[in-house]
Amino acid sequence: MSAAALERQLRPIYDSLDTGSNKSAIVACNKLLKKHPNNDLLKALKALALVRSQKVEESLVLCDEILAAKPTDDAILTAMMHVLRGLGRQMDMISMFEEAFKQQPGNEDLGAQTFFANVRAGHWKTAQQIATRMHKQFQEDRYLYWSVISAVLQANDPSTPPAMRELLYKLAHRLITSATTPSYTNADRFHLHLSILRHLGLHEEAHKLLDHEAGKSICSTSLACNELRRDIWHADGRWAEEGALAESKIVEKKDRNWLEFLSMLDAVYPPNMADDDAAKTECSARIEHARSVFEAVAEKDGLKDRSGPLALLELERRARKHGCSNDPERLLNLLKSYFDKFGSKACCFEDVKPFIDFDGEVLANWTSYLQSKETSLTSLTGLQQRINIHKLLRYNLTASEINVESEASRATLYAKEYIDALPLGAELPVTELQPADDLAILAGSAYVSLWKISEDVKYLHCAATLLEFALTRSRQCYLIRLMLVRIYRLLGAPSVALEHYRGLNLKQVQHDTLSHILLSRASTFSLASTGDLTFATECLETSQIYVSNSQETADFVVRAFTQEKYSQIPEFIAFEDRLDNSLQRDTIKMEHVRMRFTHEAITSDIIDLELIELKFIFDRNHHDNRDFAIIPNYQPRSQLTFNEQTALFGKTDGLGWLLTFLKLYIRALQQASDLDDVVEEKLLIGDRPKQNLDPDTKLPLHERLRKRQDDQLSELSSDELTLLKYADDLADWLECYHDHIRPHPSVVLAEAAKQTELKTGHPLKGIELALQENGGANGNGHNKKDEEPPAAKEPPEGVVQFFDSIKSRFAAAQNSSPVEALHVATLAQEAFIFLTVETQRFKPASVVKVHKLGPLVQSVKALRANAIAALKEISAALAKQADLEATADKRKDFIDSCSAVMTTEIDHDFVFGVAKRVTDSRKKVLDGVGKGIVRVCSSYL
Repeated sequence: MSAAALERQLRPIYDSLDTGSNKSAIVACNKLLKKHPNNDLLKALKALALVRSQKVEESLVLCDEILAAKPTDDAILTAMMHVLRGLGRQMDMISMFEEAFKQQPGNEDLGAQTFFANVRAGHWKTAQQIATRMHKQFQEDRYLYWSVISAVLQANDPSTPPAMRELLYKLAHRLITSATTPSYTNADRFHLHLSILRHLGLHEEAHKLLDHEAGKSICSTSLACNELRRDIWHADGRWAEEGALAESKIVEKKDRNWLEFLSMLDAVYPPNMADDDAAKTECSARIEHARSVFEAVAEKDGLKDRSGPLALLELERRARKHGCSNDPERLLNLLKSYFDKFGSKACCFEDVKPFIDFDGEVLANWTSYLQSKETSLTSLTGLQQRINIHKLLRYNLTASEINVESEASRATLYAKEYIDALPLGAELPVTELQPADDLAILAGSAYVSLWKISEDVKYLHCAATLLEFALTRSRQCYLIRLMLVRIYRLLGAPSVALEHYRGLNLKQVQHDTLSHILLSRASTFSLASTGDLTFATECLETSQIYVSNSQETADFVVRAFTQEKYSQIPEFIAFEDRLDNSLQRDTIKMEHVRMRFTHEAITSDIIDLELIELKFIFDRNHHDNRDFAIIPNYQPRSQLTFNEQTALFGKTDGLGWLLTFLKLYIRALQQASDLDDVVEEKLLIGDRPKQNLDPDTKLPLHERLRKRQDDQLSELSSDELTLLKYADDLADWLECYHDHIRPHPSVVLAEAAKQTELKTGHPLKGIELALQENGGANGNGHNKKDEEPPAAKEPPEGVVQFFDSIKSRFAAAQNSSPVEALHVATLAQEAFIFLTVETQRFKPASVVKVHKLGPLVQSVKALRANAIAALKEISAALAKQADLEATADKRKDFIDSCSAVMTTEIDHDFVFGVAKRVTDSRKKVLDGVGKGIVRVCSSYL
């Protein structure tokens, strides 16, 4: 058959793959493979369809066949690239392209693809060698720069030894200076050259480049290059020169870039400034000069630009810090002047907040000044000025000024003024924000503060009601939604919180930075045990950003190489790394695992799969990308922030929380699993992730899993600490029994090979060698049946008494709040799941008989019976509590508690609607968790 005819027959397969019709693509491939059984392109396309259909074992057979054929055809290589990336086999992809390039060393495109395969995997050493080879062979300057940036990236890689980094930078410098065309012909090449010179401290060479006309031109148009130039000048101590240049831009060119103002300020107070009288005298002269410049700018700009007044404030703040200001009133007067000019701007509060650190008489003067301002709610400027005054006055409140009476008075004032100011936005379209929104946010903040002081839930009801009303007038106000998500979680109304979270309409990377607002400790509200997978699905949908990152960001890096955007490459790589090793990503994964074990039957497949993935997570070097600053905070500086006040159980779960739960689950799953390092290495499909370089990761895994650190434990609630102690005691008790029963690795490998052959019709690749290395399929020479079992031990007291004590704790939690009761109940359920996972191995009668485990099984049965009895009592109590929630009395109590915010606008019917949603949501979660506990218990009797 001609190539054109085959191409026509392949077209439907390509179309099916493009539209996601993977089943159709497989059928079409099978049909053509009957006619062309040795066509590697067909095999590659079928393998791609199989991978996308999650039929991994079948695709592996085809992959091995194609890789063994050492393809060079571009279509086959492209298809296989997608297949191998889907399987996480970057090393195989690199080997495939390297082999193809060896066969066709004159193929420039294959050389580039081999380079890019190494780039995607972060193999910078090999990438640098390939780029150097391509430059020698094809004589293109871009390949030389590829080699240079690869050497730089290898030097910056955390796995590179410190002594090697300097050598790599010197290599990069030697290569870039050997280029036939100077680097200043291209802005990104120039940026790369400057960054190397900066790192090596070759300032004279850098100054020659920067003083060249082309260098000056590039710096004037490229912010990235200009930033490097500024850094080099600063490193060389040219603060005064940089300040003079910035001054000329500010005065002559009217440049209002804040970086230029900072350069002038840095020149006034250089880091190496001495602390003697002579230095302070010289500094005073520079201060006066800078002040005159900034005052002239402020006067010239008037109300058009805030740079001048802000620069004056920053100048005075630094003068006070360095002891160069003798006038205690100057900063206060500058703040007053700034407020007089820009007090009606929405940015005013955030602008001046960093400069307010007054106390005593100066603070009283500032407060009286703000209180003396007369404002009106009849105009937008007056309203905004009133809002800024409220924010500034509230920010300055001292601890003695914060009590129930004063906060209640402030909350009432904010709420009243919010209602009074609503007519100003009456004609705005629904897509616009109300100008009075910040007053509602202030009122909500005050009510949360009241709840924190008094522990009276009625104030949370008031906050929720007022903010819900504000949202009806300003549907797009995401700040209000953020507050409502946090408040409804505190009220134990997760479905309403989820509704507002979805209303945020998060996009792309926002799932990484903001999902913590809802999904932190989300398993507390999960109804996965009843079959309601709402929160579990939310975890999976939120995690799609990480899948996209692993698939797409590497392509952005490749594109940056292709287009020679060298200044962007390190940023893309850093972005990819921060998402790949995101703390939030793995926290969501941990929460999903906790939900999954309540929903799915606990089988060896699930145990093995989750064990491997959690071990990978445990070895990562995590980045905390969560955004807490976006949560509005108008609480006094003497108080906790709004985020801290509304954290569940007063704890923010971070890296310490994640590592602690990872240790718990890995240890439990490891004991329940037949996988050891030998088996895991053989059965692992994709490449292992890059390892964390922390010295602790070099310790044996069993030591790391037992290690407890106070800073990590401080992120756990008291009830989570109780669960931790229970799980540790349980694992310590059962460990010797697991080690005695666990089958030999050769037995596990033989069984895996058998199952793979049944599924695919092909044996597991390389299994014969692995079996020989581990004693054959029968585990010859290592028969544990002949060994004596460990001596019978009674279960630890902490394990025996756990479920009795948690019943008492649950009774106390019920009297505290619904969310605390849910927390204790779900942790009790989790403790039972730990017991189930750790004792599943001992259930078969044949195992008990062969290994003489009768006493152990009797102890386990007693523990399980006690646990089930306690959990059923907790379940019944939750059901009873749920029945009391969605009642007329509960809704009436809610409505009565909101009397402080009820007006002609926020009437009884509106408050009733809020009360119904909250109580219905609370009833649903209490009832669902209760029923779910019974279902979990019945699944593992």
